[in-house]
Amino acid sequence: MIYLDSSRLQEAIFITLTDCHVTAEAASHVATSLVTTSLRGVDSHGVNLFPHYVRAVKSGRIKAEPDMKIVQTGPSAVKIDADHAFGHYAGSIAIRQAVKLAKQTGLAAASVSNSTHFGAAAYFALQASREDCIGFACTNADALVKAYGARKAFFGTNPICFTVPLAGEDPFCLDMATSQVSWNKVLTYRRRKEQLPPEWAFDENGYAVEDPEKAICLNPAGIYKGFGLGMMVDVLCALLSGGPISKDILPMFSSPIDKRRNISHFFMALSVSHFCDPSLFRNLMKSMVDRVRAMEPLREDIPVMVAGDPEKHQFRMRSESGIPVDDDKYQELLATSDRFSDVVIR
Repeated sequence: MIYLDSSRLQEAIFITLTDCHVTAEAASHVATSLVTTSLRGVDSHGVNLFPHYVRAVKSGRIKAEPDMKIVQTGPSAVKIDADHAFGHYAGSIAIRQAVKLAKQTGLAAASVSNSTHFGAAAYFALQASREDCIGFACTNADALVKAYGARKAFFGTNPICFTVPLAGEDPFCLDMATSQVSWNKVLTYRRRKEQLPPEWAFDENGYAVEDPEKAICLNPAGIYKGFGLGMMVDVLCALLSGGPISKDILPMFSSPIDKRRNISHFFMALSVSHFCDPSLFRNLMKSMVDRVRAMEPLREDIPVMVAGDPEKHQFRMRSESGIPVDDDKYQELLATSDRFSDVVIR
């Protein structure tokens, strides 16, 4: 295991992208998203993805200099054609538009079409909650989640993120795939040649497997409930924006890297001030969260937590100790640019 300095890592990602002619604004969002996501312990959507993104830019799947179209279609609605920009960039524009309109009207939404993988949904929803808004972000993805009662996948992991301002600490953050786990976690187990936990994944015939090499699709979170939530995400993301549903999106890793995927996203912001005094609201939210945390634990060594608490803990730890990456992943980073030779702590 190698540990990387987050500040130098973020700079190296930014410069490597601008060397690939990615616009400075887009490169900044990608670098910030990947590093903060890894700091929060979500390695499946953090810096481990960067080499893939570089290949996607160089091949043309992701446009380095997109011509995005932003159209306000109503007092509280925005529609964006991302023109195959980095999803991190398009999503940030979308959530900022939603927040701006929500502060005027109380609630606003933005849809994004013709986009690319946007990393961790929390990156966007947290931006809203730092502006005293309740944030919501979701995206569709290629079909990887087994349809309930079927043998094959239909919807993607289709993550949902919901964030709320909190007094005295970073926002509450529920960021979850509508599958039991993300596909990138399966790939991590495959890379490390480790067996999967039971009921994570299924083979080509729809049977549960623990061999990651045989896994081709994932279990929905909560069985039919996660399957239903995945469908909801495709309605909000694909149908509203006129983009393809999960079943019709090319796979992220196994499809030709020069082929575009046309992913869709959806974002909402609810301005707290239109419903409640923001200071009062943050304190009420803090009280609720702390009451949950104060409950008697089942095991003394495992505290009661709310969504986002493990990520806050990881952020504090990794900000001091560095971001851990496997040796092979570090070699992939080095292959994209020799700038990554200067980011190792130990």
